[in-house]
Amino acid sequence: MSRLERLGEQVAEAPESRTPPNPPIPAAGPFRREFWRSPLRGQWLTSFLGSTLLPLVIVAALTGFLSHAAYNPALGSNDVSGGFEVDLYFFDWPTQPAWLYSLTQSLHLLAGFAAIPILLAKLWSVIPKLFERPATRSLAHALERLSLLLLVGSALFLFVTGVINVQYWLPFGFSFVPAHYYAALIFVGALALHLVLKLPVVARTFRRDGVFRPLGEGIERMRAADPAVDDLAPVVPAAPTISRRGMLGAVGLGSLGLLTMTAGSNLLGAVREIALLSPRGQSYGDGPNDFQVNKTAALVGIEPSQTGGSWRLQLTGAGRDVSLTRADLLAMPQHDERLPIACVEGWTTWQDWSGVRLADLAALAGVDSGGDAEVLVESLQEGGAFAQATLAANQIFDPRSLLALRVNGADISPDHGYPARVIVPALPGVHNTKWVKRMTFTV
Repeated sequence: MSRLERLGEQVAEAPESRTPPNPPIPAAGPFRREFWRSPLRGQWLTSFLGSTLLPLVIVAALTGFLSHAAYNPALGSNDVSGGFEVDLYFFDWPTQPAWLYSLTQSLHLLAGFAAIPILLAKLWSVIPKLFERPATRSLAHALERLSLLLLVGSALFLFVTGVINVQYWLPFGFSFVPAHYYAALIFVGALALHLVLKLPVVARTFRRDGVFRPLGEGIERMRAADPAVDDLAPVVPAAPTISRRGMLGAVGLGSLGLLTMTAGSNLLGAVREIALLSPRGQSYGDGPNDFQVNKTAALVGIEPSQTGGSWRLQLTGAGRDVSLTRADLLAMPQHDERLPIACVEGWTTWQDWSGVRLADLAALAGVDSGGDAEVLVESLQEGGAFAQATLAANQIFDPRSLLALRVNGADISPDHGYPARVIVPALPGVHNTKWVKRMTFTV
């Protein structure tokens, strides 16, 4: 045998030299199923919480998209989301009833706040699944985990940024409205996928355990779920410190408390004082201009010199340019309307407004009610997402739509838009433009 052949045999007989595979994640800490010992956990608790949460989430989603439609995002300057949502709305937001936007946005906030404790409880009930190993076992399992990632991530983003926005603390490095809108689209898609995957599990769980039967078990008789048939059940359950009935009662009280404190911003009288979660929803005083203000004149840089005797309202329309002083506007026919300002943060305030109908201003600009007119309303405010707004024909020619000059029998204050502001029924507050300087009508 040659030397080369002997060398080949030695190499063939040598143990195979390989890089050892990465070791699996050790079954320690939260990666051990035995780590999660609460006897409350199980498919029944998660299914019950999810079934309770679902109607609130549906109400919040539907009213959120309806409230977004109230911005008429397909019109001119109203699109603050880059054009993506334009084709999703095929109608102009109606002006009747006047409280329509107040209703949709109030329901949006009420359902959202009431859902928070239930959402947190549901996330607690499924937290062992976060550490589940192997991470994916099949295509169906991978889809389930993807739906959970998108669902939980978008839900947390929506609820956290929504609550922060209501508190008027806006530390975001992005515009709230489009970000909230896009996250809602992701949430709805992920929720639909999650429902397809989980509704059979919920139905099977309720058939096995009953829908309400476990609520009858007090802490002395409470049974932990069977880990052999329930992948959320603890393998080594700890002694219970509260029954499922007690836990759900505490969650329900939390939801009721948040609901009550949020609802105060849309109720009358002293009940507004409990609107602790809606700072602008509380009472402000008894003077004619003592009602809620989001942006003061000072905050947006409106100087007294801009609203004094030199101020003019510029109207542009069908071949006409008209310049009006405040005295000119006061000399026109004045109309009185009781209309709300309803804000995206969920509060509503009703006031008595007096001013010139938008339809009369359109006529001055040479535009009549026969066509699909629009008007771009621009503010003295420089910059900001809502320094201008576009109104549709139904909003211009609604006889209740005003360029308001007075409120509650007094001149509107600088903080409320002096010398003139728009007030339109069922319109989001940010589109009732203050400190109006120019109105451009197009047909």
